Amino acid sequence: MKLFREIFGRIWAAWAATVFVTTMLLFMIPFLIIRKMPEPKMTRRFIALSKTWMDIFLNGILCHLTVVGKENFEEGKNYIVVCNHNSLMDVPVSCPYIPGGNKTIAKKEMAKTPVFGILYAMGSILVDRNSERSRRDSYQRMKQVLDMGLHMSIYPEGTRNKSSEPLKSFHDGAFRLALDTGKPIIPTLIFNTKKVLPGDKSFFIWPHRLEMHFLAPVVAEKGVSSLELKEKIFKIMTDYYVAKNI
Repeated sequence: MKLFREIFGRIWAAWAATVFVTTMLLFMIPFLIIRKMPEPKMTRRFIALSKTWMDIFLNGILCHLTVVGKENFEEGKNYIVVCNHNSLMDVPVSCPYIPGGNKTIAKKEMAKTPVFGILYAMGSILVDRNSERSRRDSYQRMKQVLDMGLHMSIYPEGTRNKSSEPLKSFHDGAFRLALDTGKPIIPTLIFNTKKVLPGDKSFFIWPHRLEMHFLAPVVAEKGVSSLELKEKIFKIMTDYYVAKNI
């Protein structure tokens, strides 16, 4: 059984790569047209088209996604969406399925990937993690994204959680941003991406259902510190993740 899983997972990875590249090329022309639009119209159209692309891709590799809690996004408001991060599969799951236009904070190096790098840059605020100046600039750009009425999607764990714990410890950025801008935080849990694309295997994908749960918005109380807000959100997300046990 283990040998079958290893063989099938790599065959399925080849199928997933074929579906991803083929659909990406089919969508490339409309993406390039959208790229020329002004903000925030460009990002809103980009996210809508990305969702259509990912609907085809995820269903094509038998990883159907169920989204819970979209009603927590109130029309006319924008939010800081904080997501857990277990796998590279989190990226195509998170931003396209956040209701409304949004950008995420992302590693600058990935934008150098041929063809895909263009799309990656369109939906992201790129940051060089080795540059203090780049990190400062990215923080100001996140504020600008929120000022445009878009959501800001952030993985507060920073990197993928490869531990046995439900969540890794959080960085401060998302919570300072919430306090500086007054924007509510929507805690978000993504389930099963590690089962689909495990970090300890190379070129391996396993078909499995995925879920993304948006929780009720959290508004920072007056006088609360970024540390207190971070700890509050961490507890909310950890408790929910453990209770669901999906």
